[in-house]
Amino acid sequence: MKRYSQGKKDRLITTTGKKCVIVTIAGLLWIGPVAGSGFPIFNSIQGTVVNAASESVKKISEEIITYGANLYKYQFTTTRSGKQATALADVIRVDLHNSNVKMDVMNGVDGQFTTRQSTQGMANENGAVAAINGDYYITSGPGAQWAPLGGQITDGVLLATPGNLKGMYSFTVSKNGTPMIDEYAFEGTVTAQDGSLFPLSGINKTTYYPEGTSSPFSHVNAMYMYTSNWKSLDRPSDSSTTASEILVQNGVITQISIGAPLTIPVPEDGFILRAHGTASTFAKDHFVIGQPLTVNSSLKSETSGQVVDPTSLQMMIGGHTLLVNGGKASAFTRDVNSIGGYRARTALGYSQDGRYAYLVSVEDNGDSSGMSLSELQKFMVNIGVWKGMNLDGGGSTTMVTRPLAEKNTTLAFNTEYGTTQRSIVNALGVFSTAPQGQLKGLKISGSSNLLIGQEASYTLKGYDTYYNPIDVAQITPSWTSSNGNVAISGGKIIGVQPGTTTVTAISGTTKVSTKVTVLGADELSSLTAGNASGALIAGTTLSIPVTAVTKNGQSIAIPASSLKWEFIGFKGKVEGDNLTVTSVNANAKVGYAVGRYNGFSTVIVLSEAGSNMWENFENVSYPVAFTSNVAQVVGSAVVTQGSGDHSNSKVLSLQYDMTQGIGKMYAYAQLNGTTGKAISAPATSMSVDVLGDKSLNWLRAELVDQSGKTVYVDLAKVIDWEGWKNLNVDLTSLNIQYPAQLKRLYVVNVEEGQDERAMTGVVAFDNIQFTIPSLSSEASLAKATAVMTIGKKSMNVNGDTIAMDVAPIVKDNTTYVPIRFVLDAFGGNANWDAANQRITVIRGGKLLDLTVNKKEFILNGKRFSAVVAPIATQGRTLVPLRLVSEQLGLTVNWNQQAKTITIES
Repeated sequence: MKRYSQGKKDRLITTTGKKCVIVTIAGLLWIGPVAGSGFPIFNSIQGTVVNAASESVKKISEEIITYGANLYKYQFTTTRSGKQATALADVIRVDLHNSNVKMDVMNGVDGQFTTRQSTQGMANENGAVAAINGDYYITSGPGAQWAPLGGQITDGVLLATPGNLKGMYSFTVSKNGTPMIDEYAFEGTVTAQDGSLFPLSGINKTTYYPEGTSSPFSHVNAMYMYTSNWKSLDRPSDSSTTASEILVQNGVITQISIGAPLTIPVPEDGFILRAHGTASTFAKDHFVIGQPLTVNSSLKSETSGQVVDPTSLQMMIGGHTLLVNGGKASAFTRDVNSIGGYRARTALGYSQDGRYAYLVSVEDNGDSSGMSLSELQKFMVNIGVWKGMNLDGGGSTTMVTRPLAEKNTTLAFNTEYGTTQRSIVNALGVFSTAPQGQLKGLKISGSSNLLIGQEASYTLKGYDTYYNPIDVAQITPSWTSSNGNVAISGGKIIGVQPGTTTVTAISGTTKVSTKVTVLGADELSSLTAGNASGALIAGTTLSIPVTAVTKNGQSIAIPASSLKWEFIGFKGKVEGDNLTVTSVNANAKVGYAVGRYNGFSTVIVLSEAGSNMWENFENVSYPVAFTSNVAQVVGSAVVTQGSGDHSNSKVLSLQYDMTQGIGKMYAYAQLNGTTGKAISAPATSMSVDVLGDKSLNWLRAELVDQSGKTVYVDLAKVIDWEGWKNLNVDLTSLNIQYPAQLKRLYVVNVEEGQDERAMTGVVAFDNIQFTIPSLSSEASLAKATAVMTIGKKSMNVNGDTIAMDVAPIVKDNTTYVPIRFVLDAFGGNANWDAANQRITVIRGGKLLDLTVNKKEFILNGKRFSAVVAPIATQGRTLVPLRLVSEQLGLTVNWNQQAKTITIES
């Protein structure tokens, strides 16, 4: 076998050229402090400065999950390449000496191997109060049968044995509550009635390449046991000849199939032995139907050589390299080059006295930069880990936990794939074993954030002396708020104005409070309507549900009552989530529906042409071809008959196979050779129907604009769906100079985390549309030249002198101009909102909101940040020329000697 770095995972390659890939995944959780009576005080884990002066660990929150299990959130700060970086880590600390809580391993669906499920799905199915993702597993090739590579013991039963892979450690807890991290080997024997013995190589193992042996596959010349926990009818059979299978029920051989598998599931009262090569010969010679058969098994510590009885253990979960040993960062026990970089991480460890287990998750998302393995080691040492090991990380990293007084677990923050949780083979759960206690405390359950006009229900929930939920339906509190930011009617709370309020529930002498924030425009990063474009025709109706994304990444549907609409170029009405054009203004070529939430804008552009069907692949007259950046990547790009919802139309199908490639890989559907197909006029958005393959790869389009610049359009950062889906992408912020050429539609498999994504798949495209505001309207904006001079109250437009009431100025090396005169020259209009000190600029398909003295601006519903802000001077508002010109598609040239500004379109 040879090993090489593939993304950030181990890719294992057999000597016969076949591949199997070990995967990793990610996600995590944080629950904020809960206000209310009966909140406990517990021992704090102190955050201290780690060994390097540039690195620190700070505890920022703590929460009780259940009696004996607490959740801590940390901020890890370090310096990377001279720049400060911050990562967030979440740690569940479990008290192994507390009889009211336990840890155990869950797997798949209904506790069966060869099935997969999300961490949260397994937690909910098994009643866990918290969970993290578990062991490594093979994602492609013959070994991709969804079983862990390491050993697994659940509820005291050995369900899977460790693989013969050096340096891969396991975490165990004995039935008396003692934790241990060690490297284990499996030893087993099968004894026939005649006393003959044959080695048992493992239990419920998928095919893999064993290390330190001459065998090309784990199952060659070997005997393996499969129990009813193995759901698939296929017991691994990747070998040169077909294996034999023997059914044993209640200790007696009931079926023997030499040279062929048994096509039955494993029964609850027995197991199936899979025997290949010399093992098959042994079975043929020594096994007889009706005779008893005995199996003995044990685990042996590779460190001490001590034999461990599996029945003495409560649980076991496999992992990867050792990280911490003796309270210090250990040498890696396995090659970690393929899981390097700054990623989401999952790890597991215990304290020096053996009392506490630590379930560690490191975030890699918009709020956190992930950690390297060496950083993770330092972090674990800092929080008290005496011995620790690495679990499956990256896109698999997921932590779920049950908030105090709640009944279900929740995902606290985004995984590397957003809110998508990878389906995995096993997870480590935390379970409450406590009896029901007495009412200890109350909390208010409901959203901590509201929108203006949004109505939400809040309820009172309770927890008992073991911090588990308890029914308090008999308590009917009254509700109050500390200010007028919300209105309250019973348990219904309505957002009124931006700001934070304290909501209090009162029942007799008991009071419980929580903070509720009504979100204003300053808390939003984007505001998006369901349709960004439509036809400027009387009677047109568009579905325009509006969604906001907050600065912390939360997506919220905006109630129709929270929006105020303005119509330009037409008269219309908005009822619920529908916009209707009632009439079009005389000579209007383009119309704008501007929706505002607390001043934050989104725009819908309506044009005479509406959305232009650019390509539906029904009559393609140009060549379509498959290409890649890597010679070993193969596939096809063809126009063919569609499937599913598109079975009655032709589509562009892109099939790819990247299994032989290395590094960052692309699979292109190339249009019209190297030329591409023309997009003739300025487009504000692109719409395309895409058949997804749930590969988790990246989907993009490549354009080349009039200036020769290559423009990359993200259609979907993650292909996380199957079946047809419509994608609508805003193009206004890409500064594309038209006419442009669409050259390629393609799938990207980036090197980092590569083994988490599918190497093969098929996507398809149909009904590509571009929203192009009317060509006549765009023409009316074009081809002007204007010259301004610093300090001079006039401008020259196409040779004509135009008077201005304020002159351009230069301040702090930035040129400021009166925007109204620029728009008079180049088309468009500007509106001034004195109350909010806001200038709204509309030109072509763009709406730009600028605020005096604020560097942030809103462009077509998205927040951006500029270097400088608009200013007010001499009773007039001046805007940064380069900022506005770049956003509106104008070209600016500065003559230092003459102090003149030339603007061209």
